Amino acid sequence: MRFVIIGAGRVGLRTARVLREEGHDVVIVEYNANKAKRARTDGFEVVEGDGSRESILEQAGLESADAVGGLTGDLNVNFAACMVGKHNGCRTVLRIDEDYREDIYRKFASDVDEVVYPERLGAIGAKNALLGGNIRAIADIAQNLQVVELTITEESPMRGYSISELELPANSRILAFGKEDETMGIPLPDDSLERGDRVAVLADFSVLEDVRRILVGDNSRATAEAGGV
Repeated sequence: MRFVIIGAGRVGLRTARVLREEGHDVVIVEYNANKAKRARTDGFEVVEGDGSRESILEQAGLESADAVGGLTGDLNVNFAACMVGKHNGCRTVLRIDEDYREDIYRKFASDVDEVVYPERLGAIGAKNALLGGNIRAIADIAQNLQVVELTITEESPMRGYSISELELPANSRILAFGKEDETMGIPLPDDSLERGDRVAVLADFSVLEDVRRILVGDNSRATAEAGGV
């Protein structure tokens, strides 16, 4: 796949590197000459210029791109680049750096395919390290909702039971299920819960601890109370 990344700063360059490592074609658009030089030194094709301008994005081959990522520190540039990308049929990803507020998300979310907040994603990574191996935060859906992946332990009260027998708190839902070392998929009523199996759950922060106790057990060193950001 072909991607156009706007911004060769910390977020943009790291994203470009990951995409390249996975075999994708990446072009970077960068206004700052020093950052552009650094990206070229790193082996990337770089178009120097204002990423909010359609003419610059055309130089980057936007018409043949699968997706465009507005990943600079300037929200206005990012949004303009995404709008041009959307006009060209690209998937659009918008970076915001404002303090996470629901009104900012709602303002832009309807116009782009995805809104990313790097600092919050970084917080999820740190949180996973703190939580330990039996519970892993996947995504913060809203200020009070999170998707978590829990691993069934030997001490789990539900070990040996089926999905149909699992009763979770009202403010939580099972999204996916996977046997140990297998890809997660749609949970089926007769899937049995055994040690090492994984369950993805959407839950309100207020019931995460209850969900953890039910699926992981009280002896786990990880506590879902650490999941609140």
